[in-house]
Formats: sequence, structure tokens, C-alpha cells
Amino acid sequence: MSEPLKIAIAGLGTVGLGVVRLLTDNGAQIAHRCGRDVSIFAVSARDAGRDRGVDVSKFKWYDNPVAMARDADVDVYVELIGGEGGVAKESCEAAITAGKSVVTANKALIAHHGTALALEAEKGGVGLAYEAAVAGGIPIVKSLREGLAGNQITDLYGILNGTCNYILTTMRETGREFDDVLAEAQALGYAEADPSFDVDGVDAAHKLAILASLAFGCQVNFGDSYVEGIRHISALDIRFATELGYRIKFLGIARSTEDGIIQRVHPCMVKLDSPIAHVEGVYNAVVAQGDFVGSTVYEGRGAGEGPTASAVVADLVDIARGVKSPAFGVPASQLSSLSTAPMDRHVGSYYIRLMVLDRPGVFADVAGVLRDEEVSMEAILQRTRSPGESVPVVMTTHDVEEESMRRALDRFAKYDTVVEQPRMIRIEPLTL
Repeated sequence: MSEPLKIAIAGLGTVGLGVVRLLTDNGAQIAHRCGRDVSIFAVSARDAGRDRGVDVSKFKWYDNPVAMARDADVDVYVELIGGEGGVAKESCEAAITAGKSVVTANKALIAHHGTALALEAEKGGVGLAYEAAVAGGIPIVKSLREGLAGNQITDLYGILNGTCNYILTTMRETGREFDDVLAEAQALGYAEADPSFDVDGVDAAHKLAILASLAFGCQVNFGDSYVEGIRHISALDIRFATELGYRIKFLGIARSTEDGIIQRVHPCMVKLDSPIAHVEGVYNAVVAQGDFVGSTVYEGRGAGEGPTASAVVADLVDIARGVKSPAFGVPASQLSSLSTAPMDRHVGSYYIRLMVLDRPGVFADVAGVLRDEEVSMEAILQRTRSPGESVPVVMTTHDVEEESMRRALDRFAKYDTVVEQPRMIRIEPLTL
């Protein structure tokens, strides 16, 4: 058997300890499959004396992960610190400069600096691997980079954030409002104390930018993503969606068009007969459309100790076997700089909800705005109450350019009979 692959792990949180446990419990099986041991040589975390429920005393301890990344006895540096910059970025750069491959679960780091890190890794002849950064236990990075390498990918979409999927699922099942379900998700550990990255869409946008680079051979471009969270989704919207034959799902969508690459993250209404409509709870799912393979669907747990640790170790196994693939499917120097299609040019159908005072002439005003902006209604639901009370008016539209739809919403909001901010959710005719 070959010399062991010596790894250093920076960050002993949930995922880091999961990696320690997996390599300990399944070490013999991994060695058999790799032809060599994958052994933990060193670790680094903030508090050396903390009881983590796992014995890490047998590993070399570093207070400074950058110093650990430079240790001559380390073959692979595993970064599980998190964050787009700071010590996470510095330590990965130090490892690459020292001639060591890097494995990371840090989607923010890859979304912001992945292209630059890949360029440096290729110059140094080392690997940059990040399967665990997107969709946890789903091997979507390897699938796009290797399994679908013979295809031209035209569309990619998916549920990329388990916290948001859990919240929307629970809201639908219980009829409760967003704030109430978010508090429950925090109590259960599905959402952070500050949930902004999840519920405002940043986490999903990080992951989508990475997947778009893999799918379309372009530089990672998080900055030009359209991002909209789920805070504005109400139990009322979810009930109307069901009545209209839809589910509300929080999706990341990437598509190659004549106008450029579309990268958008936002709530969508999807038909009940769409497979992704039935991906519930904390699960993730990704659908990729290739010109020869057709649609491929990947589903599994998107986060947590076990699935994410499994993805980290999958990258370590590749390195131990001597498998070296370009980080984004093609050499980083050949990644194209593709333009991004503006969101205002998006053409699709929409769900619109207005809360209006039930007075004569209100609907005529609404119809007039839609006529002026060339928005054609497909269906309308209207509830009646006592005159003078607010009532929901719900419409779905035929395909229209988003700029026109937004102009109509701005005009609705100016009427004194519209008592709440108009709500808009895009309807997605997903391909499968």
C-alpha cells in the first residue's frame, strides 16, 4: 500500500467533526478503495481545550490555520472555517503556494474567489476541490464536471437551500406565517441565529454561481446574480398557490440565452406535477438539462454533519487516488467571461396579489393598469367582504417582460385603495 495521504483540517465545527468521525469509522474501507490510508495529521480550531465529544488530542494542534496550511508534512489542506475572506481565504492561498491541494466546503469562498484560487492551483500543479460547498451530500459538482462532460448544458435549476425549503414546506403544511416557522427552524437548528444568508437568498446564490460556472464553462460570477429571498411569502400566498395548482419553491435557476447567462434566485410557483414540487423539508434537489442526456435529477440532504462530511471525503478520495480534474471542468485560464442577461428582460408568467379596499371601480383601475402595460391576465381570483374592508385580488398572467410587470406593480402601489405592498411571484414552466 502507498504512503498515507496526510490531511490537515481547519475548523472543528459540525462538518469538521463529521469528517473526523467518518475517516475514523470508515478508514479501513476508504484505504481499501484508495490503495492508501487517508490520515488526519493536524487540526486547527479556535479553542484547543473545548470538549467536542471526539478525541482530537492524537493530532498535531495548530492555533493558526495559515501556519498549519504551510506545514511541510501536510499533503492536503481541508478548509472548513467558512466565510468569503479572512483566514479562510488566506490559509487556502498559503496551502496552494506551499504546493498542497485544497478541499473546502466553503461556498462563499468559492463563489467570490473560486476563479482566482483555481488559477493559482493550476499554476502550482495542485487540486482545488469543493464538492461539499454545494448541496451537501448530492454529488452535483462531480456530476456536472465529469458525468455530464460530454453534454452542452442548457438549463440548470434546483432547491439549493434546505432552510428555506423547510420553512416553505412547514408553512404550507401548517398554515402558519413566515416569522413563526422561522423561529421554529432556529430552535431546531435548521436556521442560524442570524438567518439572513439563508432566507434572503445569499447562500443559494453562492451555490448557483458555482453551478453556473461548471455548467457553462464561465468564470464564477456571483456579483451579477439576481437575488430575492422568501421573507415576503405569506401563508395566504401559499394557500392561493395550492388553489391555482402550484407549489411555492425557492429556486436557483441558471440558463444560457442569446442575451447572456441568467443567474437568478427567488421564490417560484411550480406546477404540482413537477417532481421538484414534491421535494420537501430540508432536502435539496438539482435538475440539469443536457443536449444529449436530457434531464437528470439529483436529490438528497443538502446540509448537516453526515452529508457534508461525505462530500469532503469524496474529494479526499479522489486526491488519494491521484485523480486531478480542473476545478470548474475546464482549465481556469480558459473559463469564459460571459455577459449576464438583465432581469428586466426576463419573460415569463406571474402570480400577483393585491390587497384592495372593496370599493366600486377598484377592479377597473387594476384592469386599466394592466392594459396600459400590455399585461394579459390568464386567471383571476377575487374574494368578497363587506364594503370598505380589504380583500385579496389574485391574478396570474400570460408571458410578459418583467420590466412591464414591475411598472404595473409600481402603479398599483400608488393607489390609495391598495392597502399593502403588491406581491409578485414568478411562475416557472420547468423543463424535465
